[in-house]
Amino acid sequence: MTLIDIIPSLIDFRTFSNIWYWLAVMMTWAMTCHWVIGVPFDMIARARRQGGQAAQDLATQVAINLRRVMMISGNAAVLLVGLGTFVITVTAMLGFVYGLELAQGLFCLAFPLVLVAALTWRSCQRLALDEPSGPALIQALVRLRFWIQLIAIAALFCTALLGISVTLQQRFG
Repeated sequence: MTLIDIIPSLIDFRTFSNIWYWLAVMMTWAMTCHWVIGVPFDMIARARRQGGQAAQDLATQVAINLRRVMMISGNAAVLLVGLGTFVITVTAMLGFVYGLELAQGLFCLAFPLVLVAALTWRSCQRLALDEPSGPALIQALVRLRFWIQLIAIAALFCTALLGISVTLQQRFG
C-alpha cells in the first residue's frame, strides 16, 4: 500500500455514521440556542426573575452586542453575504449534486446557521430601532430564542432523516 492509499483509510470521511459529527451538531445547536445575540440565556432568565441590577446588566450587554452586530453588518455586509452564499452553494453542490457526504453534513450544519444569523441580524435591527427596555427587551430576546430553537429542531430533524437515508443506502445499497 502506498501513502495515498493509507491516508483515506485512516481518515473516515463518512459524516452521518460518525459520532464526532453528531457531537459537533449537538454542541453547535446547544451553543446557538444558549447565546441569543451574544447574551447567555441564563442572564436573560435572571433578569426576568430578579429585575433591578440584573435587568440593567442585561440591557447593557444587549446594547454592546447590538452595536457590534450593527457595525459588522454595516461595514462588511456585502462581503459576508457574498462569501456566505458562495460557501453554502459550493457545499450544496458538492453534497447533493456530486454526492460528497462530508459536504452534505456541512450543509446540514451551515444552512440553518445562516437562517439563524439572518434572523438574529433582523432582530438586532428591530431592537436598535425600537430600543426596548425592561420586560419588553426580555420578551424580545425570549421570542428570538424561541425561533432559534424552532430552526434548531427542524435542522436536527432534517439532518437525522438525511443521515438515516445515507447510512441505509451505504449498508443496503
